Amino acid sequence: MIGNVIVGSNDLEKARNFFDVVLAELGGKRARGSHRLQCYSAGEGPMLAVCTPYDNQPATVGNGIMVSLVAPSRDLVDKVHAIALASGAMDEGAPRRHNDTFYGAYFRDLDGNKFCVFADG
Repeated sequence: MIGNVIVGSNDLEKARNFFDVVLAELGGKRARGSHRLQCYSAGEGPMLAVCTPYDNQPATVGNGIMVSLVAPSRDLVDKVHAIALASGAMDEGAPRRHNDTFYGAYFRDLDGNKFCVFADG
């Protein structure tokens, strides 16, 4: 049902460099893009996109909005979270088990957009 999720950026080139590194561990690669937009895909399924706002106003963070990224293992959750922080992300919650079936970590990208990387089990 979901085609893509888009987050805003005030510096698309910095955002591209950040997501190139962070999403690579999850199989994410640059897909279609333009001077205002970069989509990332891991093959089938929804894409994640980052773009400069089309109204030419500053990109802002939505309160209560978060994008979740699926990882196949807890080890990869740990690794992606560490890569995000090393790439300039702000820590929003270290990797940990939240309940019997959810292991996740949280960070904010360079523009303040909130992300969760998680593994089931």
